[in-house]
Amino acid sequence: MATGRTHRPATRSRGIPEATVARLPLYLRALTALSERSVPTVSSEELAAAAGVNSAKLRKDFSYLGSYGTRGVGYDVEYLVYQISRELGLTQDWPVVIVGIGNLGAALANYGGFASRGFRVAALIDADPAMAGKPVAGIPVQHTDDLEKIIKDNGVSIGVIATPAGAAQQVCDRLVAAGVTSILNFAPTVLSVPDGVDVRKVDLSIELQILAFHEQRKAGEETTVGESGLPAATTREDTADQGPDGDVPAVMPA
Repeated sequence: MATGRTHRPATRSRGIPEATVARLPLYLRALTALSERSVPTVSSEELAAAAGVNSAKLRKDFSYLGSYGTRGVGYDVEYLVYQISRELGLTQDWPVVIVGIGNLGAALANYGGFASRGFRVAALIDADPAMAGKPVAGIPVQHTDDLEKIIKDNGVSIGVIATPAGAAQQVCDRLVAAGVTSILNFAPTVLSVPDGVDVRKVDLSIELQILAFHEQRKAGEETTVGESGLPAATTREDTADQGPDGDVPAVMPA
Protein backbone atom coordinates (compact mmCIF):
# COMPACT_ATOMS: atom_id res chain seq x y z
CA MET A 1 0.00 0.00 0.00
CA ALA A 2 1.50 3.26 -1.06
CA THR A 3 1.84 6.01 1.44
CA GLY A 4 2.49 9.73 1.40
CA ARG A 5 4.61 11.76 3.75
CA THR A 6 4.09 15.45 4.42
CA HIS A 7 5.45 18.28 6.53
CA ARG A 8 9.03 17.03 6.79
CA PRO A 9 12.22 18.12 5.02
CA ALA A 10 13.65 15.82 2.36
CA THR A 11 16.38 14.50 4.62
CA ARG A 12 16.68 13.56 8.27
CA SER A 13 19.00 15.25 10.72
CA ARG A 14 21.56 12.50 10.17
CA GLY A 15 21.46 13.11 6.43
CA ILE A 16 19.60 9.94 5.42
CA PRO A 17 17.37 10.61 2.38
CA GLU A 18 13.66 9.97 2.79
CA ALA A 19 13.76 7.47 -0.10
CA THR A 20 16.34 5.45 1.84
CA VAL A 21 14.27 5.65 5.04
CA ALA A 22 11.28 4.31 3.09
CA ARG A 23 13.30 1.26 1.95
CA LEU A 24 14.72 0.39 5.39
CA PRO A 25 11.56 -1.51 6.46
CA LEU A 26 11.82 -3.59 3.27
CA TYR A 27 15.40 -4.52 4.08
CA LEU A 28 14.44 -5.27 7.67
CA ARG A 29 11.62 -7.58 6.60
CA ALA A 30 13.96 -9.51 4.29
CA LEU A 31 16.69 -9.67 6.92
CA THR A 32 14.26 -10.85 9.60
CA ALA A 33 13.22 -13.72 7.34
CA LEU A 34 16.88 -14.66 6.87
CA SER A 35 17.48 -14.44 10.61
CA GLU A 36 14.56 -16.75 11.29
CA ARG A 37 16.21 -19.29 8.98
CA SER A 38 19.53 -18.85 10.87
CA VAL A 39 21.29 -17.46 7.79
CA PRO A 40 24.45 -15.75 9.12
CA THR A 41 25.46 -13.58 6.16
CA VAL A 42 23.90 -12.32 2.94
CA SER A 43 25.31 -10.72 -0.18
CA SER A 44 24.06 -7.36 -1.42
CA GLU A 45 22.68 -9.06 -4.54
CA GLU A 46 20.70 -11.63 -2.53
CA LEU A 47 19.33 -9.07 -0.08
CA ALA A 48 18.49 -6.61 -2.86
CA ALA A 49 16.53 -9.29 -4.71
CA ALA A 50 14.63 -10.21 -1.54
CA ALA A 51 13.79 -6.55 -0.90
CA GLY A 52 12.89 -5.78 -4.51
CA VAL A 53 15.59 -3.17 -5.23
CA ASN A 54 18.84 -3.22 -7.18
CA SER A 55 22.08 -4.04 -5.38
CA ALA A 56 23.75 -0.71 -6.16
CA LYS A 57 20.91 1.18 -4.52
CA LEU A 58 21.05 -1.15 -1.51
CA ARG A 59 24.78 -0.59 -1.05
CA LYS A 60 24.27 3.16 -1.26
CA ASP A 61 21.44 2.99 1.29
CA PHE A 62 23.58 1.00 3.70
CA SER A 63 26.46 3.44 3.31
CA TYR A 64 24.26 6.05 5.01
CA LEU A 65 24.11 3.69 8.00
CA GLY A 66 27.87 3.27 7.98
CA SER A 67 27.53 -0.39 7.01
CA TYR A 68 29.62 -1.53 4.04
CA GLY A 69 29.76 -5.31 4.42
CA THR A 70 32.81 -7.49 3.84
CA ARG A 71 34.06 -8.27 0.36
CA GLY A 72 33.56 -11.94 -0.42
CA VAL A 73 31.47 -12.45 2.71
CA GLY A 74 28.59 -9.98 2.53
CA TYR A 75 26.61 -8.45 5.36
CA ASP A 76 26.18 -9.87 8.84
CA VAL A 77 22.44 -10.52 9.06
CA GLU A 78 21.98 -10.13 12.82
CA TYR A 79 24.04 -6.95 12.95
CA LEU A 80 22.06 -5.41 10.09
CA VAL A 81 18.78 -6.32 11.80
CA TYR A 82 19.97 -4.48 14.90
CA GLN A 83 21.41 -1.56 12.94
CA ILE A 84 18.27 -0.94 10.88
CA SER A 85 15.98 -1.52 13.86
CA ARG A 86 17.93 1.07 15.81
CA GLU A 87 17.81 3.56 12.93
CA LEU A 88 14.04 3.10 12.62
CA GLY A 89 13.57 3.50 16.36
CA LEU A 90 12.37 -0.07 16.82
CA THR A 91 14.70 -0.92 19.68
CA GLN A 92 12.22 0.76 22.03
CA ASP A 93 8.53 0.21 22.71
CA TRP A 94 6.16 2.56 20.85
CA PRO A 95 2.63 2.80 22.29
CA VAL A 96 0.01 3.30 19.57
CA VAL A 97 -3.67 4.17 19.71
CA ILE A 98 -6.17 3.16 17.05
CA VAL A 99 -9.17 5.46 16.64
CA GLY A 100 -12.20 4.04 14.85
CA ILE A 101 -12.91 0.40 15.66
CA GLY A 102 -15.08 -0.59 12.73
CA ASN A 103 -14.16 -3.47 10.46
CA LEU A 104 -10.82 -1.92 9.46
CA GLY A 105 -9.92 -0.73 12.95
CA ALA A 106 -10.72 -4.15 14.40
CA ALA A 107 -8.60 -5.82 11.74
CA LEU A 108 -5.70 -3.54 12.60
CA ALA A 109 -6.14 -4.28 16.29
CA ASN A 110 -5.89 -7.99 15.53
CA TYR A 111 -2.77 -7.57 13.39
CA GLY A 112 0.01 -9.53 15.06
CA GLY A 113 2.79 -7.65 13.30
CA PHE A 114 2.69 -4.62 15.58
CA ALA A 115 4.23 -6.28 18.62
CA SER A 116 6.94 -8.06 16.65
CA ARG A 117 8.02 -4.76 15.08
CA GLY A 118 8.31 -2.67 18.22
CA PHE A 119 4.76 -1.29 18.49
CA ARG A 120 2.28 -1.84 21.30
CA VAL A 121 -1.42 -1.13 20.85
CA ALA A 122 -2.00 0.88 24.00
CA ALA A 123 -5.66 1.67 23.40
CA LEU A 124 -8.58 1.25 21.04
CA ILE A 125 -10.91 4.26 20.79
CA ASP A 126 -14.34 4.64 19.19
CA ALA A 127 -17.13 7.24 19.20
CA ASP A 128 -19.92 4.67 19.50
CA PRO A 129 -21.03 4.38 23.16
CA ALA A 130 -22.18 0.82 22.45
CA MET A 131 -18.54 -0.13 21.73
CA ALA A 132 -17.25 1.08 25.11
CA GLY A 133 -15.85 -1.79 27.13
CA LYS A 134 -16.20 -4.28 24.30
CA PRO A 135 -12.98 -6.29 23.93
CA VAL A 136 -11.32 -6.34 20.52
CA ALA A 137 -8.13 -8.39 20.21
CA GLY A 138 -8.24 -8.66 24.00
CA ILE A 139 -8.25 -4.88 24.48
CA PRO A 140 -11.39 -3.10 25.78
CA VAL A 141 -12.57 -0.29 23.51
CA GLN A 142 -12.66 3.15 25.12
CA HIS A 143 -14.83 6.11 24.18
CA THR A 144 -13.48 9.14 22.32
CA ASP A 145 -14.49 11.36 25.25
CA ASP A 146 -11.43 9.99 27.03
CA LEU A 147 -9.03 10.38 24.07
CA GLU A 148 -6.85 13.12 25.59
CA LYS A 149 -6.50 11.32 28.93
CA ILE A 150 -5.64 8.05 27.14
CA ILE A 151 -2.92 9.77 25.12
CA LYS A 152 -1.41 11.38 28.22
CA ASP A 153 -1.63 8.32 30.47
CA ASN A 154 0.04 6.05 27.90
CA GLY A 155 2.61 8.50 26.58
CA VAL A 156 1.35 7.99 23.04
CA SER A 157 3.05 9.80 20.15
CA ILE A 158 1.70 7.64 17.28
CA GLY A 159 -1.97 7.52 16.36
CA VAL A 160 -3.80 5.43 13.77
CA ILE A 161 -6.98 6.87 12.27
CA ALA A 162 -9.44 4.32 10.88
CA THR A 163 -12.58 6.43 11.09
CA PRO A 164 -14.96 7.45 8.27
CA ALA A 165 -13.65 10.38 6.21
CA GLY A 166 -16.02 12.90 7.78
CA ALA A 167 -14.67 12.34 11.29
CA ALA A 168 -10.97 12.01 10.44
CA GLN A 169 -9.90 15.67 10.58
CA GLN A 170 -11.56 16.26 13.94
CA VAL A 171 -9.93 13.14 15.36
CA CYS A 172 -6.61 14.24 13.88
CA ASP A 173 -6.90 17.69 15.49
CA ARG A 174 -7.62 16.15 18.88
CA LEU A 175 -4.74 13.70 18.58
CA VAL A 176 -2.32 16.49 17.68
CA ALA A 177 -3.59 18.75 20.46
CA ALA A 178 -3.09 15.88 22.91
CA GLY A 179 0.55 15.48 21.89
CA VAL A 180 0.52 12.93 19.06
CA THR A 181 3.18 13.83 16.49
CA SER A 182 2.90 10.92 14.02
CA ILE A 183 -0.32 9.74 12.37
CA LEU A 184 -1.10 6.78 10.14
CA ASN A 185 -4.26 7.70 8.25
CA PHE A 186 -6.52 5.02 6.78
CA ALA A 187 -9.46 7.41 6.30
CA PRO A 188 -10.10 8.30 2.63
CA THR A 189 -9.32 11.98 3.06
CA VAL A 190 -6.33 14.31 3.20
CA LEU A 191 -5.53 15.55 6.68
CA SER A 192 -4.26 19.01 7.52
CA VAL A 193 -1.61 19.01 10.25
CA PRO A 194 0.83 21.59 11.63
CA ASP A 195 4.57 21.53 11.02
CA GLY A 196 6.29 18.92 13.12
CA VAL A 197 3.55 16.33 12.67
CA ASP A 198 4.13 13.42 10.28
CA VAL A 199 1.24 11.90 8.35
CA ARG A 200 1.38 8.74 6.29
CA LYS A 201 -1.72 7.90 4.30
CA VAL A 202 -2.95 4.46 3.28
CA ASP A 203 -5.71 4.44 0.66
CA LEU A 204 -6.66 1.05 -0.76
CA SER A 205 -9.03 2.54 -3.35
CA ILE A 206 -6.24 4.67 -4.84
CA GLU A 207 -3.99 1.63 -5.10
CA LEU A 208 -6.72 -0.34 -6.86
CA GLN A 209 -7.30 2.55 -9.27
CA ILE A 210 -3.59 2.62 -10.11
CA LEU A 211 -3.67 -1.12 -10.76
CA ALA A 212 -6.77 -0.66 -12.94
CA PHE A 213 -4.90 1.97 -14.97
CA HIS A 214 -2.03 -0.44 -15.64
CA GLU A 215 -4.43 -3.28 -16.46
CA GLN A 216 -6.18 -1.05 -18.98
CA ARG A 217 -2.84 -0.04 -20.51
CA LYS A 218 -1.72 -3.66 -20.78
CA ALA A 219 -5.02 -4.58 -22.40
CA GLY A 220 -4.55 -1.77 -24.91
CA GLU A 221 -1.05 -2.95 -25.76
CA GLU A 222 -2.30 -6.49 -26.30
CA THR A 223 -5.00 -5.18 -28.64
CA THR A 224 -2.42 -3.22 -30.62
CA VAL A 225 -0.21 -6.27 -30.97
CA GLY A 226 -3.17 -8.40 -32.05
CA GLU A 227 -4.24 -6.01 -34.76
CA SER A 228 -0.83 -5.29 -36.30
CA GLY A 229 1.16 -8.36 -35.42
CA LEU A 230 3.88 -6.02 -34.13
CA PRO A 231 4.74 -4.82 -30.62
CA ALA A 232 2.82 -1.80 -29.43
CA ALA A 233 4.46 1.54 -30.02
CA THR A 234 4.13 2.46 -26.38
CA THR A 235 5.13 0.47 -23.35
CA ARG A 236 4.45 0.86 -19.67
CA GLU A 237 6.60 3.62 -18.20
CA ASP A 238 7.09 2.91 -14.52
CA THR A 239 9.49 5.83 -14.34
CA ALA A 240 6.59 8.24 -14.69
CA ASP A 241 5.81 7.77 -11.02
CA GLN A 242 9.39 7.96 -9.82
CA GLY A 243 10.66 10.60 -7.47
CA PRO A 244 13.55 13.01 -8.00
CA ASP A 245 16.16 10.32 -7.38
CA GLY A 246 14.43 7.70 -9.49
CA ASP A 247 12.71 5.96 -6.60
CA VAL A 248 9.25 4.48 -6.90
CA PRO A 249 6.79 5.50 -4.18
CA ALA A 250 7.30 3.70 -0.88
CA VAL A 251 5.13 0.79 0.11
CA MET A 252 4.26 -0.45 3.58
CA PRO A 253 5.70 -3.72 4.64
CA ALA A 254 3.27 -6.56 5.08
